[in-house]
Amino acid sequence: MSIASVLIPSDKPEGAATASPAGPHYSLLLSTDASMIEAAQRLRYDVFSSTPGFALPTNDDERRDVDRFDEHCDHLLVRDDSTGELVGCYRMLAPAGAIAAGGLYTATEFDIRAFDPLRPSLVEMGRAVVREGHRNGGVVLLMWAGILAYLDRYGYDYVTGCVSVPVCGDSDDPENRVPGRQLRGVRDFILGRHAAPPQYRVRPHRPVVVDGKSLDDIPAPARPSVPALMRGYLRLGAQVCGEPAHDPDFGVGDFCVLLDKGRADTRYLKRLRSVSAAVQMAGGDR
Repeated sequence: MSIASVLIPSDKPEGAATASPAGPHYSLLLSTDASMIEAAQRLRYDVFSSTPGFALPTNDDERRDVDRFDEHCDHLLVRDDSTGELVGCYRMLAPAGAIAAGGLYTATEFDIRAFDPLRPSLVEMGRAVVREGHRNGGVVLLMWAGILAYLDRYGYDYVTGCVSVPVCGDSDDPENRVPGRQLRGVRDFILGRHAAPPQYRVRPHRPVVVDGKSLDDIPAPARPSVPALMRGYLRLGAQVCGEPAHDPDFGVGDFCVLLDKGRADTRYLKRLRSVSAAVQMAGGDR
């Protein structure tokens, strides 16, 4: 793969003005360029640090969210073509990259031996963020279209990843004032409707415990707020692979999800493929 290439181009007509009264136009880039990865890490830091309930590690002098998996991933970046600003990002860890990295990030939080039969065709998606002011349906749709384009381009069939729910939500919301309450509600909802079959269940290395209480001991909210990333997975037909793991560094509970492209919602897939029909990947092979 070339260092940076356009995966899904903007729908802005060639030669059009940079500013449009109809709103911004976005392109999706696929990159392993160090400077672009650093920009993505800074965007991740900005989003995580401003999200209620998230708690970043203290060694953040460079204001970047960095881990050892970044160098082994393909990074998908959403660019606002009106300004050139990076407004969204996520990363894909393909099978070869997972071998080089010594495993999947998901394996640091869960026992994922149930996924072993899937590993030759399993890609991990993670660290997905969108800058405030761009969290609209168009950007989210483009990001999911990029995931599908990536799978189609390289012939992979499965996507897994961790979806985070803050343990302590927005203190202005009465439903979130009890630590773990929203997390309990989200867990009950998604496992009640979207649980994976037993052969794809994983176990958290560190189950969620809040002030000495398990999630079962925390009252559920009347209306849980399911994160947008989780809603996107579920809309495509993904399944939730068990109880959440506690990530105290970020102050969240992480759910492991698994998407089988072969059983994905066909209507939503068709919509995503219409977005990614103009896929362009310049340059050489991966």
